[in-house]
Amino acid sequence: MIKSYALQDKLLVPQEGNLAEAAWVDLHSPTPEEERAVEAALNFEIPTHEEMHEIEISSRLYTYKNTAYMTAVLPANSDSGDPAMGPVAFALTRTHLVTIRFHDPRVFTNFPARAQATHAEMDGPQDVLVGLLEAIIDRQADILERSARDIDRLSRDIFRPAQKGTPRDFQAVLEKVGQMGILNSNIRDSLLTMDRLSAFLMQILDKNQVEADLRARGKTLGSDLKSLADHANFLSDKITFLLDATLGLISIEQNGIIKIFSVAAVIFLPPTLIASLYGMNFVNMPELGWTYGYPFALGLMVLFAVLPYLYFKYKKWL
Repeated sequence: MIKSYALQDKLLVPQEGNLAEAAWVDLHSPTPEEERAVEAALNFEIPTHEEMHEIEISSRLYTYKNTAYMTAVLPANSDSGDPAMGPVAFALTRTHLVTIRFHDPRVFTNFPARAQATHAEMDGPQDVLVGLLEAIIDRQADILERSARDIDRLSRDIFRPAQKGTPRDFQAVLEKVGQMGILNSNIRDSLLTMDRLSAFLMQILDKNQVEADLRARGKTLGSDLKSLADHANFLSDKITFLLDATLGLISIEQNGIIKIFSVAAVIFLPPTLIASLYGMNFVNMPELGWTYGYPFALGLMVLFAVLPYLYFKYKKWL
């Protein structure tokens, strides 16, 4: 799918027709025919899907034939708790910006509408790229803020006083902690690639001698990314703490169950010993012929079962 946008009176508007007149061309899962059409119209090469997945810095950030190629990993479907991570390539020339992606981060749908609603003025594709990166960073900040709220809510649920007769579903808690950990890890990876991209972009902006205002916005991108990375690391520590706390609570619950079985074994051990003793049926056992022998044995068993129980209660072991 090809979407193109032109600049009219410095405003970003959808454009149909001649791609050469577009300031921004957005390729979403392009077919080979669409890639060839864009390459022919704009006269530069589009990176392949395989090249976008390369992890070497030299493969993600480079300049070739007056075109700057930058690739970052961005999340999609982050609201569902099962984010899809994928690379997004940005190809920047003095006259065009081309984005290539094979998944659908929300920002690529929201940014053009927001730019039109706020009447954001842009002088060229470099302004479009900086504005798009700002929107991406804002989106990642929103994801981290929502993740922080979810972590605080889960923390209150984990450490709330236990209610008698209401067992906790620790499996569900561990699943939530795992989902939060995966989301936070993905955002941290994305922020790392974005930080490298912003540093490379600053070199491009300085080389092209763009306006001071645009260079200042580019520097702000780097500062924002470092702040978000620090916040993501803080959330990672909280998630690790919640995981350790949950495992500790599971261990406490298991120890409580084992303690109950241990106490029950101690309580029933003396009655079992008495029952075994009188079950031997030797001829010279005096109690066998005694009228009150049976209730006497039962009384002993009850007495030696109650005494350990009362002792445990006195020691507050139960």
